[in-house]
Amino acid sequence: MGRQRQWTPANGRTLWVVLPILCLSPSAFAVEATIEGVSGDIEDNIQVYLQNIEAEQYTDVRLEGEVRRRTQEAMRVFGYYEPDITFESATDERVQLTIDPGPQVEVEVLSINLEGDATNDPPFQEAVDGFPLNEGDALRHAPWDRLSSQLSGLAIERGYFDWGFTDRRMEVRPYLQSARLYMDFDSGPRYQFGHTAVTGSHIAIDRLLRMRPYERGGPYLAQTLAEYNQSLAETGWFSSVSVRPRLETAQELTIAPNTGGDPWWSEATASQPERPRVSSAALASVLSLNKRNDTQLPIDVSVEPADRHQFEVGIGYATDVGPRLRFGWEQPWINRYGHSLNHDLYLSAPEQRFTGLYNVPLEDPLRDSYRLQYGIRNVDDNDTKSLEGTVEIARRWEFDNDWVQTLYLRTTYEDFEQGGRADEVWLLYPGIQWTRTRTRPQRFPMWGDRQQLSLEYSDTTWGSDAQFARITADTEWIRTLGSDNRFLARIGLGAIETDDFDKIPPSLRFFTGGDRSVRGYSYESLSPRNAEGRLRGGQQMLTSSLEYQRRVTGDWWAATFVDNGNAFDNWGPDDLKTGAGAGVRWVSPVGPIRLDIAHPFDSEDDWRLHFSIGPEF
Repeated sequence: MGRQRQWTPANGRTLWVVLPILCLSPSAFAVEATIEGVSGDIEDNIQVYLQNIEAEQYTDVRLEGEVRRRTQEAMRVFGYYEPDITFESATDERVQLTIDPGPQVEVEVLSINLEGDATNDPPFQEAVDGFPLNEGDALRHAPWDRLSSQLSGLAIERGYFDWGFTDRRMEVRPYLQSARLYMDFDSGPRYQFGHTAVTGSHIAIDRLLRMRPYERGGPYLAQTLAEYNQSLAETGWFSSVSVRPRLETAQELTIAPNTGGDPWWSEATASQPERPRVSSAALASVLSLNKRNDTQLPIDVSVEPADRHQFEVGIGYATDVGPRLRFGWEQPWINRYGHSLNHDLYLSAPEQRFTGLYNVPLEDPLRDSYRLQYGIRNVDDNDTKSLEGTVEIARRWEFDNDWVQTLYLRTTYEDFEQGGRADEVWLLYPGIQWTRTRTRPQRFPMWGDRQQLSLEYSDTTWGSDAQFARITADTEWIRTLGSDNRFLARIGLGAIETDDFDKIPPSLRFFTGGDRSVRGYSYESLSPRNAEGRLRGGQQMLTSSLEYQRRVTGDWWAATFVDNGNAFDNWGPDDLKTGAGAGVRWVSPVGPIRLDIAHPFDSEDDWRLHFSIGPEF
């Protein structure tokens, strides 16, 4: 069956809501109207219709006629077709209207019908069932126009590309105060996903096809294509990604309306070559003779490779470590299977490290992978001196609930001196970690949380120099009240169970204090001390923080906070150190910048400044 595409409204009334607004241009000499007799939405709509009338361009008679005409049009959309309008001109640029709205048109007949495959598609039935007008209700144009747009939008989003209105009428009889509404929507067949063609890829095609969230022959859904597009972009393999349906249906061939096509439709067809277009009436005649039975829609995936070598340089400062530099070298793809290799060099006064990560993606490269990590780190801070080399093999899973599980086997060699005691240890230990981070938006989260739990175990049975069990856990929360009140809360804990703590290297011991721990105290200055008064590191750790931020203006926030915590031995702190203070937050283009001044309540120091750049987590 051929269908004539109905791009224009069924009658002129449906345009009255928008045309007067679109046709007007701003003017400094707009008529101001005082309106009596109506209020609320009706008064507001009349004011919108009357705005920007240039009084100087009208004679008194023409000005009155123009004001009356627009007022009547503004009231019709609420069902008032015969208002009594009294016009008075107060000044050249000010008028007064006294309005008796008169009787309101009521819906006498309401007929809305679905035909085609959409009759069994719940979103369409929900749209019809949700139509707010019933027979006997006062007529309003907006719900009628909204339903028309909703049905056509659903058709495009859900693959009914042969949709059309076989009847769409609003018959108004003002003299009878009645209206008859008819809308018959024929969706036609629902299209299915067809063959997926990939062009421009340097990654194995079958790997990209396995990432599809749809199957060939499944019902078409535009959102599914958007998800596929996003997944391909997030791999980092490509500099550009385009996933589009290959549209060759009646909707694509007809002439677009004068006001332009739907933005989604324009974007979806942007990559398609220009084709000669015919009128919808002529096309309907052709389609009535030549039906298209193939409803599988081919999908075109076009990608361009990302740069094989990408470099990044970062400069920062924090009171914990002073100036810091970072050099990154990323290879987002090194072969046709999508393997990647990243290297990172970090330099600061107390710490220098070089790390590498080789990633082997599995069937779902965004969620499942094997990883080989390696690195070397040198630390010279407070009473800690350490040279550490580490190699780790890990298997990573990301679940649908955003939790990430990592199972790893790590080997570490560390030559260290802690609190005047030197040693060398080699450790081989497995571990498992669960993490989840949720933020929105990312640059300066107004809502978010981060959870982390890690378990590790080492035993001399398989050659490690130390036997231990280690657990760490952190939870951080960001919540807001309104748009100007931001709350942050954090709790962290850790514990090591071992019979020979001296064999535990500094990288696994616990220290607290600093910008991201207990403010008011210097970086990692809180831990048990040995007989010489030097920091030894703790077997357990507990920290907490509560912070309130209030927007001052724009991107500037004021903050107050209380931090509490310590590192200790024997499953209980002798005392928890407390720091409190105030600060300023500026959401800069490069990320949040934080400046705090904190007072330690358990130290001879009076105040300490803390400065850092970057989000809380």
